[in-house]
Amino acid sequence: MECKAFLKSIKISHYKLNRVAALYRGLKVKEADTHLMFSIKKGTYEMRKLLASCVANAENNHGLDADSLFIKNIEVGKAFVLKRFMPCGRGRSSKIEKRFSSIRITVTPDFSAVTKDNKKN
Repeated sequence: MECKAFLKSIKISHYKLNRVAALYRGLKVKEADTHLMFSIKKGTYEMRKLLASCVANAENNHGLDADSLFIKNIEVGKAFVLKRFMPCGRGRSSKIEKRFSSIRITVTPDFSAVTKDNKKN
């Protein structure tokens, strides 16, 4: 039985968030939560909140044990881009893009369901 949780419109670029997500794909939930607690990378606070939400969904909706859960997949995608302009020299302007992203986390109690690509070496 899989359990999913979504988080939309996070004010961080999907490039930065995907680098954080790559560290935790395929790990046990408790181990990933401990790593996220002490990580200093940007975006770990949002990812930790989403992981806690996914574990709560698994416990309350499906009756799964939190200690036996593995992170099956973490998907990071683009949400939208705020486009702004900033004045620069000689009467010109330069474009600024403020990127937002979204995350989807899937957890499962079965370690064999975690694909080979997602396992951490």
